[in-house]
Amino acid sequence: MKHLKIAILALLMIASFSNSNAQDKENPWMLTFGTNSIDISTNSDAKSGYFGSYDYDGNNLNIIPWLSRISASRYLDKGFSLELAGAYNKVDRPWGAGADVTFAAVDLNVKYDLNNLFGQTGWFDPFLYAGVGENWVGSKDGISVNVGAGFNAWVSDHVGINFTSGYKKVNTPADFEMFQHSVGLTWKFGNSDTDADGIRDRDDDCPGVFGLAEFNGCPDTDADNDGVTDCCDKCPDVAGLKEFDGCPDTDADGIPDMKDKCPEVAGLKELHGCPDADGDGVTDKDDACPNVPGPKTNAGCPFKDTDEDGVIDLIDRCVEIPGPASNDGCPVDPSSEVMDELNRYGRTILFDTGKATFKSEAISTLESMVTILKDYPETNFVVAGHTDSVGTDRSNQLLSERRASAVRDYLISKGINPLRLTYVGYGESRPVDSNDTVSGRANNRRTEVNIVK
Repeated sequence: MKHLKIAILALLMIASFSNSNAQDKENPWMLTFGTNSIDISTNSDAKSGYFGSYDYDGNNLNIIPWLSRISASRYLDKGFSLELAGAYNKVDRPWGAGADVTFAAVDLNVKYDLNNLFGQTGWFDPFLYAGVGENWVGSKDGISVNVGAGFNAWVSDHVGINFTSGYKKVNTPADFEMFQHSVGLTWKFGNSDTDADGIRDRDDDCPGVFGLAEFNGCPDTDADNDGVTDCCDKCPDVAGLKEFDGCPDTDADGIPDMKDKCPEVAGLKELHGCPDADGDGVTDKDDACPNVPGPKTNAGCPFKDTDEDGVIDLIDRCVEIPGPASNDGCPVDPSSEVMDELNRYGRTILFDTGKATFKSEAISTLESMVTILKDYPETNFVVAGHTDSVGTDRSNQLLSERRASAVRDYLISKGINPLRLTYVGYGESRPVDSNDTVSGRANNRRTEVNIVK
């Protein structure tokens, strides 16, 4: 036992300097030879807990220090492998028997290499396993469910030390639970050097052709002198770049010519090597407007918007008249709130007494009215003039007409289309307040603006 411990310690020290990796598709087979110990707990065994004991007490832990466990496994894919294992041991007087009996087991387990999940860790190769087995204790036998874990410590590319520890639940008629621990030497092998050139297939750029180490396993022929040997050169007759397997990249855009739809003009990878000057996702060679962004559905050109209202002609019901998108590009009439605001201005226009000329204070009010009317270029308005009852009906009627006309003329002078504006005078016929008071008469002297339907 002392010599075994020394040997294991020495192998671990060697393993700490190793860069070997786990069983994989290039080394699909693995054989393990070692020794095992078992710890069986029966329903009647009061000394052992549910999971048995890891401590050797000379009673329930059984060890055979010579070859007593052999396993063979085959790598499947993505870190999984299938293992067939056989073990032999002895059990000290189980179930009240008067003598020791033999223990034997054959297990079929699925193993999962944890390095496949976390990345390669060099010499340290941990794994989990689960499976089933047939177990014999003397004349009793039963099917078990197996779970466990372990690791391989690789000493070299193919040789390592295996440590495994697992739990078994064995069904009737031999109803018991046990732990099984083993240590052994493991060897992985397979077709790792197909062309027998001394370079492992995973490191060999030409795994099927005998080659030289300085060419990463490829022969030294290079017809186009581009530094990529012919066996690995996808463009052997044209000098190219190593990163593109010997194929050229004429426009140096990072896309080899064989995959570049515009091999002589630097372009974008997502556009297969073609340029896109306006960045609209349409290559310049297919873009009818290469310097103006536009959708692919319109050949790379922006959709036309004749009235520049933000609604493209394709869906604009009023192509030549600006209008909001909410009204399909057609203009809308001012809201009641806008009309109330417009008339608040109209009621405060100050005229010279008995005349149709404006006082200077009225100009700012008129300018505010111009601004509102320009926001609704397709709406027609009528300017209505009103007076109080002071004076004759005839004079008040004429005065209201002249004042309404004066407001209309001012609005036209500021750019409002005259075809959109009419005027009317109502004299004293439509009062909004009493003409018996000063304030009432002031309210009746007003100008109103209404929409013409």
